[in-house]
Amino acid sequence: MIRILHTADWHLGQTLNGWPREDEHRAALAALTAIAEAQAVDAVIIAGDVFDGMNPSADSMRLLYDTLVALRRVRPHLTTIMVAGNHDAAGRIEAPQPLFAALGVHAVGIIHRRDGAIDLDRHLVPVRDAAGRTGAHVLAIPYPRAADLPGLGESWQQAEPAAGSPVVRAVRRLHDEMIGAARAAIGPAPLVVTGHLNVIGGEADDDSRSAERRILIGGEHAVPHDLYPADLAYVALGHLHKPHAAGRANVRYAGSLFPLSVTERGYRHGVSLVTLGAGPAEITPVPLPRPVAHLRVPEKGALAPAAAEAALAAVAAAEGTPRSLWPFVQAVVAADGPVSGIKADLERAAEPLCLRLVDVSFVRSAAAADAGAAPPPPVRLAECDPADLFARAFEATHGVAPGEAHLAAFHHILQRED
Repeated sequence: MIRILHTADWHLGQTLNGWPREDEHRAALAALTAIAEAQAVDAVIIAGDVFDGMNPSADSMRLLYDTLVALRRVRPHLTTIMVAGNHDAAGRIEAPQPLFAALGVHAVGIIHRRDGAIDLDRHLVPVRDAAGRTGAHVLAIPYPRAADLPGLGESWQQAEPAAGSPVVRAVRRLHDEMIGAARAAIGPAPLVVTGHLNVIGGEADDDSRSAERRILIGGEHAVPHDLYPADLAYVALGHLHKPHAAGRANVRYAGSLFPLSVTERGYRHGVSLVTLGAGPAEITPVPLPRPVAHLRVPEKGALAPAAAEAALAAVAAAEGTPRSLWPFVQAVVAADGPVSGIKADLERAAEPLCLRLVDVSFVRSAAAADAGAAPPPPVRLAECDPADLFARAFEATHGVAPGEAHLAAFHHILQRED
């Protein structure tokens, strides 16, 4: 029997409306390490987005290394498989591999080939129990970049709408090749596959404030779950922050450690414990304690502006609470008139109450909405998909959406730039 702890989307270094979250990460990762010890796991899978950005701070990297050391300390035979997500710099994930090897860590940032074939020495990782017996293998597949996808250029050149998405076809070819190579090497033994992408059936958050980016090349944001053959023991996914199954019970997103945006307040964050034995995988979601409270004021509906400050006072943290543990608050205010100044007033009120105001939303009546609703929150350029920007610019210029041929040309140029 092999026990695997599946986690993903740590986003080390992330801030929420400018507030640092290192203390939350330390608490969540300490809890994760305690679960690994209590559940006597043999492997930990980190399915991408280890960091929140391509250039993580020294503190973020130190926290990662501290956690990897702590995991190995509580489970001396532990194997850790870590793959890059769309937020990660692939080279940075792989660079410490000579040192990682001493900790039983296998880090994969890109697709590795040897003489044109998949390099299974880099991607296929045996998982052993405490007695040293191999009970499963993990096929480590990171976020697929354009350069990793076989035949993508030829698919773009075809540009046949009836043939379906060239990007999805290329992603499918890559998975067929990698899973086929793994099966040829290990036969029918239990095989776990990692992934960092959006699988159809996954519950993506389309709110503009979400921390979940649309990521696949070419504006294609989801692949079918039948990308993963039915004989796989388990598919360990990352990217979507809500823990849930995607299409099949054993194709699962672990979710993030805690809410990364106000839209994730209602998620039940945690990790997935996967037990592999003679039958189907046993999958047990294990919740993580939330290091900091995430509040909505009010819980339902919207406040009158005059009542907003009193509502904040009702949820104030205890005086002397460390700043890093102040609750995060989203305020929803009913405002049919001008809203200028309301947000600033609430921010001033929150500070002495030991609250961190991270979002103020305004709800207007139908009549007020007709007169012009408040603009949506701004989106950072880093959160935009180049294909989305291209499509918007094309439609603004020509009055119609770009066709397959236009997208093919754009992505051919984008691939050359990568």
